[in-house]
Amino acid sequence: MTLKHEFNEELGVAREAARKILAEAVSGADDGELFFERCKSEGLLFDNGRLKSANHDINQGFGLRVVAGEAVGYGHSSEISQAALQRAADAACGVKRGYNGKFADRPIGTNTKLYTDVTPLDTPGFADKVSLVEEIDAYTRTLNPLVKQVTVSLAGEMREITILRADDTVLRDDQPLVRINVSVVVEKDGRQETGASGGGGRFEFEHIVAPDAWQFHANEALRRALVNLEAIPAPAGEMDVVLGAGWPGILLHEAVGHGLEGDFNRKETSAFSGLIGERVASKGVTVIDDGTIPDRRGSITIDDEGTPSQVTTLIEDGILTGYMQDRQNARLMGVKPTGNGRRQSYAHEPMPRMTNTYMLGGDQAREEIISSLNDGIYAVAFGGGQVDIVSGKFVFSCTEAYQVKRGKIGAPIKGAMLIGNGPEAMKRVSMIGNDMELDPGIGTCGKNGQGVPVGVGQPTMRIDRLTVGGTALSASE
Repeated sequence: MTLKHEFNEELGVAREAARKILAEAVSGADDGELFFERCKSEGLLFDNGRLKSANHDINQGFGLRVVAGEAVGYGHSSEISQAALQRAADAACGVKRGYNGKFADRPIGTNTKLYTDVTPLDTPGFADKVSLVEEIDAYTRTLNPLVKQVTVSLAGEMREITILRADDTVLRDDQPLVRINVSVVVEKDGRQETGASGGGGRFEFEHIVAPDAWQFHANEALRRALVNLEAIPAPAGEMDVVLGAGWPGILLHEAVGHGLEGDFNRKETSAFSGLIGERVASKGVTVIDDGTIPDRRGSITIDDEGTPSQVTTLIEDGILTGYMQDRQNARLMGVKPTGNGRRQSYAHEPMPRMTNTYMLGGDQAREEIISSLNDGIYAVAFGGGQVDIVSGKFVFSCTEAYQVKRGKIGAPIKGAMLIGNGPEAMKRVSMIGNDMELDPGIGTCGKNGQGVPVGVGQPTMRIDRLTVGGTALSASE
C-alpha cells in the first residue's frame, strides 16, 4: 500500500492557484507550507444504562505557515477557497519583514504506509455500534453484584491531510484512529471505587469490537475497581519503587520525553539542554521514539510537515544521543528533522512532539525485580501527572499500586503519588526487566494547548529512592 501524492481538487481550490499563493507568501523565507485537513469523527457514550450522547462530525480547513528564522507567521480558516488562502497568506507573510533567508529543502517522499486507509466509521454501522455498547454494559453488570455503574465509550475518526509545498510537492496521508473505553464503579459497605480499561490504534473498528477484545476491557475495568475497593492508605516517604511494564511508560513520556523535544533544548529551557554525549541515565537505559510501528496509536506515516516518520534513539545505554525535531528547530540547531513535527489540527502550528516513546528491555525477570525490594511499592498504572520541563521535577498519581515487603507483593494501596526529578530518576534505575511492552493504545499528549495521540511503553524497572507521597497516618497521628 502506498501513500497518495495527488492534489485533490475536491479541497475546494485549484492546485495552481494554491501553489502560486504559497510561493509568494514564502518567497525569501526559510520554510512554509499549506496544510489541508478533513477529519470525520464519530463518538458514542453509553452511561447510566442509556445512550447519553452520540456525534458524527466533519471538520475541515487549512493552515498556511511562513517560517523566517525563529519567527512563524500562521493563518488558518475553515473556509477553503482562493480568497481565504490569500487572506491567510497576507497575514502569515508579514513575519518576514525584510527577512531574506534560503528556503529549506523539501521533505523526502515515502511510499511506506503504516496503517489502513479504509475509514473505520463505516463498519459497523451506527445501529450496530449502539447495540454493541448496550451489550458491553449488560455483560459488565452481570460480572459481579458489586457493580453499580458502567460507562462505555466508542470513538473513531479518519483524518485526511494534504501538504502542499512551494515547489509544488504534494504529500498526503489518511490516518484512521479508533478507541474503546470501559469504566466501572463498584460499591461495598458504603465505599465506592472506580476502575477503567481501554485500548485502540490506527485500524478499523473490528479490532476492538470483537467479543474477546471488549470483554477483556470489561473484565479488566472490574478487576481494577475491585482492587481499589480493598486498597489501604498509601505509605509516605523515600523508598524504592518498581514500575510495571507498558502503560507506566507514561511517567517516562512526561518526566523525560518532553525534555528531549527540540524546541525546549534549542531555547535551553530543558533539564537536558546541552547534554548531548553525556550520561543522563543509568547504564542499560535506552529510550526510543518510534513513529513507524504499524497500527499503533502514536504512529504517523508522515508528520504534519511532510517529513517521513522514523526511529529516533534519544538515550542509548544511559548516554543522551539526540532530540526529537521538527523542521524549524532542526534547521536552527543544525541537525536533520526527525519526523516529529506534529499539530492537533489545521488551526495549529506544528512543533516537536513525541510519537511512540518507550524504553528498551533489559535481561531481568519481573519476579526477580520485585523480589529485590525489601520495603517499597509496585506501581502498575498511573493517572494524571505534572512535570516542570526546566527543572525536570514531576508528580504522578498511581491508580493501581501495591505494597512490597521482603520481596512479596502485599496489599493494594490508594492515594500514592510518585514525586521526583526526571533526569535524577533515570540515573537511579537499578534493574531493567526483559518484558518491555507498549501501552494498549490510550495515550493523548498535551503541549501548549494542543493534544495529539501518542504511545508509551517500557519494561518492568526498579528506581531507587523515589519520594512517595501517601495518605497513611503516621504513628504520631
